[in-house]
Amino acid sequence: MFRRWSGDYDRPMSAKPRPLLSWHLRPAARAALAWCGAIAYPFALFFAARGTPFDSPGLPSVSAAAVTVLPLGLLRRRPLPALALMLLGTYVTATTTPFWQVVYLLVLANDLAAGYIVATRPRRIAVTAAVTTLGVQVAFAARLGTGTDGFARTVVVLVLALAAAWMTGHSIRERREHAEALRSQTAAQAVAAERLRIARELHDMIAHSIGVIAIQAGVGRRVIDTQPDEARNALATIEDTSRETLAGLRRTLGALRRTEPGPGAEAAPREPAPGLADLDRLTASAKDAGIHVDMRWLGERRPLPPDIDLAAFRIVQEALTNVVRHADTPDCCVTIGYQDGELTIEVADDGRGGPTSGTGYGITGMRERVTLLRGQFTAGPRPEGGFRVAARLPLAEGVHIS
Repeated sequence: MFRRWSGDYDRPMSAKPRPLLSWHLRPAARAALAWCGAIAYPFALFFAARGTPFDSPGLPSVSAAAVTVLPLGLLRRRPLPALALMLLGTYVTATTTPFWQVVYLLVLANDLAAGYIVATRPRRIAVTAAVTTLGVQVAFAARLGTGTDGFARTVVVLVLALAAAWMTGHSIRERREHAEALRSQTAAQAVAAERLRIARELHDMIAHSIGVIAIQAGVGRRVIDTQPDEARNALATIEDTSRETLAGLRRTLGALRRTEPGPGAEAAPREPAPGLADLDRLTASAKDAGIHVDMRWLGERRPLPPDIDLAAFRIVQEALTNVVRHADTPDCCVTIGYQDGELTIEVADDGRGGPTSGTGYGITGMRERVTLLRGQFTAGPRPEGGFRVAARLPLAEGVHIS
């Protein structure tokens, strides 16, 4: 069930052992514990709620509330089986225990579980959960034999309570979906506005200058034999216009690299762009966040083109950020490979998977970086569990921008 994280199995024997050992549950072990707890729930609930003549009146309720935490781990992974086990425990307990407060507590727990499923799962699963919950609750109400009037009142109360849980879960789901749609729309509008702003800036800066350069170049070509002075003037104009355009481009790029204006905003420091040489600092910050990074270097390390170096650093940075936020694992492995004509990057973990909400742009940004450099990019779950990000960047075709 437990395993000791020991890094790579193919690490040379001469390598120094790691000073710290990290222990954690495998994903399969966590799933097994969740199933065991949920399966044990009906039995634990039955014995906890039976009570004895020497028990205090509130003890069965407290015991029932305590054992209700057993199926919660499975509820997140497999909601319908977890709810079925909860309903089984409720039915058995409600038809055998003399404590009505326990029955009310279990009905509340079932309705809360159904509301959670409504808020987090597709409508088909939510309807199945609600119908099953109401059916079991009506069944044990009929089994209790409280008479026609009592049964009718009980059913009305059960329906109203489940309807309240449904509406609450549905409201939470709608608010979350609306917030996600609003974030996506806002991000798309911001991207479009930024693209238009950059396009206008570049057009205003370059279009006129290129037009002047083209005209002066044509004039110089025509008069270079007959009017050398005029040709020299044309070349001087081309030189001055080119310098002004380059200076404007530098100012525009500098403005784009600075932070957005705002209270307390500062200009970006004038320091070299980060690269693979800064991975030690990156892994140190990941360790501060609770992630032990196993760093592997394959091949002979050598200087890289600036754009490749920066892209590789950003890919590793974003992948480690996803591990910290989503993987729920204390370690991961980063492999950097120097091969003939290409650089390979791989970040793998054995956690519960990568981002699934669909609202982030980390993977999209990594894919765009690799595509611009004519490389290959993949990201997705591993068959043996966990998540893997891999990129291949060709070194011969990198575009260098300073």
